[in-house]
Amino acid sequence: MADRTVRRLFLVVALLFSVSLIVGQGCASGPPFKPKADAPAHHLEVGFRNPFVDENSSPSRLLIARFWVRRIWASLSEPDLVVNLPRAHNNGKLLRDNGHEATVTWVGHSTLLVQLEGMNFLTDPHWGERASPVNFTGPKRFSEPGLRFEDLPRIDFVVISHDHYDHLDLSTVLRLAETHHPRFFVPLGLKEWFLNIGIDDVVELDWWEGSTFKQFTITCVPAQHFSGRTPWDRNRTLWAGWVVAGREKKLYFAGDTGYNERLSEIGRRLGPFQLAAIPIAPYGATNAVRINHVTPEEALQLFLDVKGDRFVSIHWGTFFMPQAFDEPIKRVESEAERLQIASEWLYLLKHGESRSW
Repeated sequence: MADRTVRRLFLVVALLFSVSLIVGQGCASGPPFKPKADAPAHHLEVGFRNPFVDENSSPSRLLIARFWVRRIWASLSEPDLVVNLPRAHNNGKLLRDNGHEATVTWVGHSTLLVQLEGMNFLTDPHWGERASPVNFTGPKRFSEPGLRFEDLPRIDFVVISHDHYDHLDLSTVLRLAETHHPRFFVPLGLKEWFLNIGIDDVVELDWWEGSTFKQFTITCVPAQHFSGRTPWDRNRTLWAGWVVAGREKKLYFAGDTGYNERLSEIGRRLGPFQLAAIPIAPYGATNAVRINHVTPEEALQLFLDVKGDRFVSIHWGTFFMPQAFDEPIKRVESEAERLQIASEWLYLLKHGESRSW
């Protein structure tokens, strides 16, 4: 009984702390909406905005807070939950021995290990136990990484889509920098965060800006989302997707995004893509979710919009979402059948599964 009381008190304190963070992040400090003169439409005098969205239709502070409180309460209330989604055994040996074949491996959430032309890179790497600024609360990982960090091949570079805790994990990037010394590609404003933690091999780019790394061209592309890691820095840094183009093949990594048909410009400018990695959760009826996240059906539409060949599902089955853990995949399969997208073009990967592309 005493243990249960202590646990309940701990849950209440943790939830109150989390609410203070989330309400602050969602409410307190979006940049003043003053477009920056002689700058792209997504630039403000302080921070950034989504140029494709009417500011009056953006989610209210209350809706954002309610959505995130639900996520945190679920992660606190079920601390021992393990989601038994199908997994693929992967000890990394084939990946470490691979010198030429193009492969993609889903580690979990938005973390992919991609091999192309003898190089290895990661998208939004996350091997942490929680997507949170603290270790006692916040969304907990319910599915273990599909590949142990220790089993990774050499990592040459990393792309980061934005600074939310489920996409930018402090412990993971520090470990990568110490072990593999990769180059990090980040959207505008994030380089300072890396410099502050002692990582200086960082390239910071705006939407549509590109940089080279060995034989690759790496381009930062638009996404419809938001940023912030504290109650005071909402939208102070940019959010983005990435295009990685080798000599013969290209990958589009959407990061985290809501649907907007204007994102089809990515395909017109830089496509087609042999691989397109697109989030399929969370989703819901409120603007707090709808504007910033695609539904499974919208994910497939974005895949078609940007001229993708193979669809890779990301951003599901790892941290708590409002849906049943396997629901997003079922909806993707149903929509793909309706759109007559052949199943062999759907890479609905298990944790740890590798596929050639």
